[in-house]
Amino acid sequence: MSKASPGPTPGFLVWRLANKWRVAVDRAVAPLGLTHAQYSLVASLYGMQRAGERPSQRRLADHTGLEALYVSKLARALESAGLIERTRDPRDPRAVQLALTEQGRAVTRQAVGVVQELLQQLLEPLGGLDAARTRAFTDELTILLGAPLSPSVPNDESTQGTTP
Repeated sequence: MSKASPGPTPGFLVWRLANKWRVAVDRAVAPLGLTHAQYSLVASLYGMQRAGERPSQRRLADHTGLEALYVSKLARALESAGLIERTRDPRDPRAVQLALTEQGRAVTRQAVGVVQELLQQLLEPLGGLDAARTRAFTDELTILLGAPLSPSVPNDESTQGTTP
């Protein structure tokens, strides 16, 4: 909490909402053999493939906001589960391209349906997925996600004693 505000800070609320959402998605996709992070990867890959793209691990990392090393780890696990294929990019032998297998597409379609229902439930207080308040909320989140952040100095006195 900040000294200027008697209630929780926006950062704290965003953090709490993100954790609530992660836990809910983890529980919802677990019966399909996925975690929230794996779901984020396969759902993004599904959308990119539908748009005609066969992304590299790096491109998928950039798209999801996940660290490239973490995407690599997730991709190996998903490959072992038979959900994705990892192949060398013929244009760049250092790059690995990803694609969903048939089984991966089927599991991803199911998972997207489950998560869409969950999203509708989460957004019901704003009027649901197609509500004007939800669109405004999405616009605000998009603005915040697009704002560049400068790396903070670890012992900067202006950041001491603040919460996320």
